[in-house]
Amino acid sequence: MGIQSAVILATLLATAAYSDTTIEVGRFAERDLIGWQVRQFEGETAYSFERVDGRQGLRAVSLGSASGLYRKIKVDLTRTPYLEWSWRVAGVLNDVDERTRSGDDYPARVYVVVSDGLAFWRTRSLVYVWSSNQPTGSTWNNAFTANAKVIALRSGATDADLWVHEKRNLIADFRQLFDDDIREIDAVAIMTDTDNSGQSATAWYGDITFVPE
Repeated sequence: MGIQSAVILATLLATAAYSDTTIEVGRFAERDLIGWQVRQFEGETAYSFERVDGRQGLRAVSLGSASGLYRKIKVDLTRTPYLEWSWRVAGVLNDVDERTRSGDDYPARVYVVVSDGLAFWRTRSLVYVWSSNQPTGSTWNNAFTANAKVIALRSGATDADLWVHEKRNLIADFRQLFDDDIREIDAVAIMTDTDNSGQSATAWYGDITFVPE
């Protein structure tokens, strides 16, 4: 992307009722996009509901485009530190170097954003990606800003055309990658983008929830 989305999302501020139970951020199985907004960077990725392999999800189709959906929501990680979601991709991208600006494209990504009010330069993001070629478990700085740390949870086409489930301890991930004890997040975002490579990608996102330890 020409403009790093973590910086764009820096001004996100919202409140939500804290709970010791599951917080439903994305209710895509219910075809619900209440609270989600579009952020367009280059062209527009098409997001629509679709049932695939017996599961309802949010389908994303990128044709050389980059736009995402984000939801502003404050979540107390001391109460619900784990983020869970499922996703599925139709395939990965060819010959991209995701550590460079020209290769900053992914069939699927999920962002967790921490904003510091109007100090946009202090915004920090964890970016969980389905990588096209980086090893599973590898981490690196986003090509546009060190304030966004990328984590490859899936790599290549091995699990393509399958729904896979993820669960991440956000407190632990922020501590590992930012060396900071983050206790509250301000936004969640998803994006499928191929604007730099000019390729195409299709992905599906399942429900996104915060759950207690």
